[in-house]
Parts: sequence; C-alpha cells; structure tokens
Amino acid sequence: MARRIAAVLLLLALGCLLGILLLCLGSGDTRGPPGFKYGIVLDAGSSHTAMFVYKWPADKENDTGVVGEHSMCDVEGPGISSYSSSPPTAGTSLVHCLNQALRDVPKEKHAGTPLYLGATAGMRLLNIADPQASDAVLRAVAATLRSYPFDFRGAKILSGEEEGVFGWVTANYLLENFIKRGWLGEWIQPQKKTLGAMDFGGASTQITFETRDTIEDPRNEVMLKLYGQAYKVYTHSFLCYGRDQVLKRLLSKLLQQAQSYQANVPHPCWPTGYHKSLSLSSVYDSPCTEKERPGLALDTTVTVVGTGNGSLCALLVSKLFDFTTCSFSHCSFDGIFQPEVSGNFIAFSAFFYTVDFIQTVMGKAVHLPSDLKDAAETICATSWSELLQKAPKLEKRLPDYCPISMFVYLLTTKGYNFNNHSFPNIAFQKKAGETSIGWALGYMLNLTNMIPAEKPSSHKTMLYNYWVILILLFVVTALMSLVTAVCLLRRSKSSTI
Repeated sequence: MARRIAAVLLLLALGCLLGILLLCLGSGDTRGPPGFKYGIVLDAGSSHTAMFVYKWPADKENDTGVVGEHSMCDVEGPGISSYSSSPPTAGTSLVHCLNQALRDVPKEKHAGTPLYLGATAGMRLLNIADPQASDAVLRAVAATLRSYPFDFRGAKILSGEEEGVFGWVTANYLLENFIKRGWLGEWIQPQKKTLGAMDFGGASTQITFETRDTIEDPRNEVMLKLYGQAYKVYTHSFLCYGRDQVLKRLLSKLLQQAQSYQANVPHPCWPTGYHKSLSLSSVYDSPCTEKERPGLALDTTVTVVGTGNGSLCALLVSKLFDFTTCSFSHCSFDGIFQPEVSGNFIAFSAFFYTVDFIQTVMGKAVHLPSDLKDAAETICATSWSELLQKAPKLEKRLPDYCPISMFVYLLTTKGYNFNNHSFPNIAFQKKAGETSIGWALGYMLNLTNMIPAEKPSSHKTMLYNYWVILILLFVVTALMSLVTAVCLLRRSKSSTI
C-alpha cells in the first residue's frame, strides 16, 4: 500500500513540476494572444481593378507562408486607365471595394493597416500615350484612397519587371519555397527548387524564373536575397502581349490585309455564325496598334465576320511574334534574350482561365503542347451557336477563346520554348491554397519588409524549441511514471498474495 501511495505521489509531483515550468515560461508575456495584422493592395490592371485584403498573425510577420488572403473585391467597371478623359471617376470607381475593406478590417486596426495601389500595363500604355492623363488618373485615385482611415502608402505604376518578380515572389512565398520551420521550430531551407511564374494580363505578359545560366542581357537579371538566400532570377515583361491587346492587334492585322478596308472583314479566329460591328477607333486607340493606323477616319465602321478556321487563325496569331531577330545565344521572340526554361512553373491569370475553359467547357485535358494545339483548333472549329450552348454565361468572352488559346499555345511553345519534356511541368492555377496568385502579395511583402534579406533571428525559434522540448519531456516523463506506477502496483499485488 505504501508503494502505491508513493507511486501516485511521484506522478503528482512530476506533473506539478512540469506545470510550474510551463507556467513560468508562459508567464513571460501576459498580454494574451498577439492578434492579427492586415494589409490592403489594389491591383489596378488594364481591364479591371481588384482589391485584396491580407491577414497574418502579428507575431509571425517574418515567417514565410503565413500571410493569406482575408478577402477580395472586384471593382466594377474597366481598369483605371480607361478613365483618362475623366480622372475623378477613376477614384470614385474604387469606393465600393474600399467600403468593403472598412468592414473586413476591424475598426481598431484601420489606422495601422497599410494601403497600396499598384497599376500595371494599362497605365504603362496610358503613360506612353498621354503622360499628363496618366498623372491625373493617379492623383485622382490617390485622393480617394487618402480619404479612408487606412495607412495609405502610395499609388504608383509598376514596371513590367517589378510585376514579373513580385508575381514570382508571391507564388514561392505561398508555397514555402524560400524557407520554412522544421517540426522543432528551426529554420530550414527546403530541398525543392523555386517555381517559375508566368502571368498573362490584359496588356502584358511576364515570365520569371530562377536560373543558373548566364543572363546575357542585364535588363533581364534580378538578384534577390530573401531569408539569407541569394537568387538569380530571369524576368521579362512583354508589353502589348496581354489578352486585350493581342485581340486588338489581331484585328489590326486583319484590317491591314483587307483591301480598301472593306465593310465586311473575315476573321478566322472568330467562330462561324458570329459577327460584330466595330469602329476603327476601338482598334487603334492603343500604342500597341497606332503604328498600323489606316488613313481612313477613325469613326469608320466595319463588320468583322467569323470564319472559324484554326489553321488560318494560327497563321494570323504567329504574325504577332518575331521569331527571326536575335542578337543573343538564345531568344524567346522579338529579339529578347531568354535562357532555357527549367524546373516547375505556375501559370496564372489569363493562362489559368484559358486552360480552365479548355478543360471544363470543352472537356479536353491539357498535358502536352499538342493537347493545347488540338484544343485550340477544336474551339476554332466550333460554331457560335454550339459555343453558346456549352457556356451561355461566358457569352461576352466566348468569341475570343479560339485566338487566345492559339496565342497561349504559340507563346509557350515557339515563344518560351516549352517542349514535350518541359510543358508538363507547368501548373495552370488561380490560387495557392486560398490565396490568389499575382503580383499584389509579393508587392506588399516587399514594401512592408516582411521578407527579410537575412535569415530570421533564432530568438523566436529557440523559445518555440523550449516549448516543444518541454512537451516532449512531459510526455516521456508521464509515460515513464505510468510504467513505474503499474510495476509498483503489480509488485504490491504479488506481495499481498
């Protein structure tokens, strides 16, 4: 009996001792849970603006992968560059989403929440065409953003290279490819390589990836130091190669081919049974097409008629690229240097939407370049009435899936030089987890210094380690005590018998 009591007392004593140790360690900070921080980024693209509200634990802001998308809002109407003739309207267009941000971010956090607006290729084009109008639009949106109780930190136009690199940072940050905690809390460099990133917006497209090859054109090289690790990154942004500008450029090529700008112009990339009347001004209102502007008045109207011919469409789309000029050892197109693609890639924005349409609406898998080509030709050969039957909710964009699918095929294969071996390494995704992939998160992480150049301090990690070790010690001790108690009880029983 005495031994049984001794065993119980031993267990109680060990439990109390460990409890006191844990309490002492935990009592160093009596402020309770650290709560969350928030950040807001408005992605002012060429065709529309989207607002992202990000959220992360306040005590882990330098941990990789912890910042996630709290909410998002699509701004109604076109991109801010469309308001060049009425700049104040660009500002008021953001009000609905900013009001949503007031509700999504707790009121007590408003003043400490950074707010950014980054404009991309649509505003880059406007800045080329009319710098004064571009400045007026930026001033208007900044005035609106400044009127809200957040910590507004500026509205600016991103360069194409910034857009590409921040998209690459976002994808690899979300997938914890830079650094992550081990199960004991130590910082470790993952064995997997970083992902390449391909973005396809309304007015430009970007390709960005880490490479060991020599980057022959210094304009395409970006050296980054993140979490103590150095990265040599290749990036290039192709202005006028975004979805909307590609469609305008195709129309311009057709109008050039037509004799005397005839009233009816056949379009091999539009489905049979589809036609649309448009004014020349809607085609030549961009720096991407203005050099091909005809002598006719811009208010001239033409009717473009779909003929649905995949082979002729591929020929037309190929005229957007220059594959012949190259002063480097390797080029993608238009004389731009590019090293050989390697490793895994993630393709988002219009890349994702195009392939998603092929897979979900057309019912075709995309594993190899030939799959993408076959799918594009199938879409081109599908009549307007058949397409409407398949996807009535996508009516506005339906005519353009043939040319854009063909463009994505030519861009990835003949442009970026993906082949049967490397193409399957492309993942066409919209999100990583619950967070949208794009440049916005990487932009905020950079401007808030949430990705340090040096490896994070070990202070938090050591504290975390102490907790892990104590918990393990508690489990081991409890098990040992339990075994000891059972042995004592058995001996006690045997002695009484």
